[in-house]
Amino acid sequence: MWSRTRLVLCMLLAVSVILGLTGGLVLGQAFPRNETLYTGGKQWGPVSNWNPFMAGNQAMGTIGLCYETLFLYDPLTDQFIPWLAESGKWLSSTVYELKVRQGVKWSDGQPLTAADVKFTFDLGKTAALNITSLWDWLDNIVQVGDYYLEFHFKQALYQEWANNLYNIAIVPQHIWASRNATTVSTGANENPIGSGPYLFFAVDQVKMVWVRNDNWWAKTALGKSVAPKYIVDLVNTSNENSLGLVLQGQEDLNNNYLPGISTLLLGGYALHTYFPGAPYHLAANTAWLDINLQKKPMGDVNFRKALAYAINVADIVSRDYGNMVQAANATGLLPTWDKYVDQAVINSLGTSYDPVKAKQTLTAAGYKDVNGDGFVEAPDGSKIALKIIVPNGWSDWMAAIQIISSNAQAVGINVQPNYPDFNGYLDARLNGTFDLAIDNQQQISNTPWSYYHFIFYDKLADIPSTQGGNYGRYNNPTAFALVSQLDKVPTSDLAGMKAVISQIQTIQLTDLPIIPLWYNGMWAQMSTAYWTGWPSSADGDAHYLPVTWNGYWNMTSILMLCNLTAK
Repeated sequence: MWSRTRLVLCMLLAVSVILGLTGGLVLGQAFPRNETLYTGGKQWGPVSNWNPFMAGNQAMGTIGLCYETLFLYDPLTDQFIPWLAESGKWLSSTVYELKVRQGVKWSDGQPLTAADVKFTFDLGKTAALNITSLWDWLDNIVQVGDYYLEFHFKQALYQEWANNLYNIAIVPQHIWASRNATTVSTGANENPIGSGPYLFFAVDQVKMVWVRNDNWWAKTALGKSVAPKYIVDLVNTSNENSLGLVLQGQEDLNNNYLPGISTLLLGGYALHTYFPGAPYHLAANTAWLDINLQKKPMGDVNFRKALAYAINVADIVSRDYGNMVQAANATGLLPTWDKYVDQAVINSLGTSYDPVKAKQTLTAAGYKDVNGDGFVEAPDGSKIALKIIVPNGWSDWMAAIQIISSNAQAVGINVQPNYPDFNGYLDARLNGTFDLAIDNQQQISNTPWSYYHFIFYDKLADIPSTQGGNYGRYNNPTAFALVSQLDKVPTSDLAGMKAVISQIQTIQLTDLPIIPLWYNGMWAQMSTAYWTGWPSSADGDAHYLPVTWNGYWNMTSILMLCNLTAK
């Protein structure tokens, strides 16, 4: 196996030399190398917009580098960091007071005030935005002064509100007020005016360039200064290309899945990951097995449990990922949420790899091999032939479902791997035409509520038109009510949160509507050829998230830029 790994790496290095001579160096000559940070891993096609309300193909850093949020959230310490807001607190059970930081200016020199914050939230009433649903439970916003706001709620959803505080980007009223609802929600927003540390500089088919805003408010208010003058985000062409650019120091930070990291770290390259050893990366999200409960026999909980017992996740972790990921616990809650895991529930109801128990569970539920082909039939005698899908080209997931299919077949369940293109995979998942699928959309956040809101998404009729979650169409009003109840628990009430979450976990592990598998990493390969001071787990190093994906700049990645030093 190791000889094959070395052969693959040698091939990739050969490819990377060619790529470097034909692409990376040409881009590098356009900007002073000791002032320029090259990134990659977020953009898989040319940049199409700078609209902070469009979560799709917006330019890397639209939220975080250009537009900013009221707070940052640090998932490693579970702390909110005041940002555009100086402070916020609940005045009563339904009134939240926000103090906007004074002295903040938009990049065109206009002051940022409470009026801009109110305007941003008010946009959700007139345009179809990611904040529109907030107005289902937000009654009104009262501007008390130039820098004070009161949010009056019909019903306070504390978990969801806290999530909004670091995810909603504030936009300037004097720029956006003249735009109609369609332009606000879907316009490209070229040449954006934000409050952040970077300004739009240039864009073409292969890169997006930001230039430092030397008048950034945080220099005075917080003593923060971002080190790179330019950030050049390269459009991904392939993981092989990315690997070559990183190894040659032409790309300083890459957030793609790049295999063979354990070998590369020992290869003398100016390269490191957040952890020096396995799993090498922080956990970003949970990869789980979506199960279409509308199709037989997946609606049978005994069949689902047999399938869970059949899957050797440790094999996926070691053989597929080379220990670059970790096996998930039975709840699937990320390591940063360990305090919410009810171990007693796991000990009582959790499943883990046990092929003998898988076979026993199938037999006890009436599944048996009637025709002697090695695969069980359903209790009614019907044949079982299932497909498990992942997008074609997603090599790590493709390898994972080969292992899962083999595991299932070993206990008598006929599961075959299938690799549609991404659009076909997405269509099957949204419209419920799949049998089994790997999914990992729900990212790390400030609260397990977001995780359970995704798994137990209760608007079943809306699933085809959204990516709200619950693609298996699990229908349990009790579970849905518990997730709603969790949303109403104040974030400061840890005991209250744990009590509700324990009940949710009991239902989750009893019914097993999804099967958590492993924790996908915050893939981050950092080169020290031109920049040092990268985040790492080492004592004394910065413990920030080294990720450029949407939603991560406002989870401390922006602070990473303040800690870098040019060599």
